[in-house]
Amino acid sequence: MSQWITLAGNIIIIIGLVFMTLGVLGIYRFNDYFSRILITSKVDTVGFLTIMVGFIIKHGLDFFSGKIVLIVALYMITNPIATHAITRSAHISGYRIKKER
Repeated sequence: MSQWITLAGNIIIIIGLVFMTLGVLGIYRFNDYFSRILITSKVDTVGFLTIMVGFIIKHGLDFFSGKIVLIVALYMITNPIATHAITRSAHISGYRIKKER
């Protein structure tokens, strides 16, 4: 049974890594800064959460998993705030989207 749980955890971690890799490659499809930072924050958040859930499943419910849950909770609070602050500072400083014809 332990081998199946470890395998499931590894598969979820690999899914998170593949999602992050495809997301990084997908960033180049967008032309402007604001679209790129939006997709970067989404890929970063979902990939990180998937990898951390894989670690929790792999190690079981113990003190280590509690620390990971705390890290995930802090990450869920700070990542959107940091992305918003970076985007807002770009907007306030006068960075504008170039209109394509």
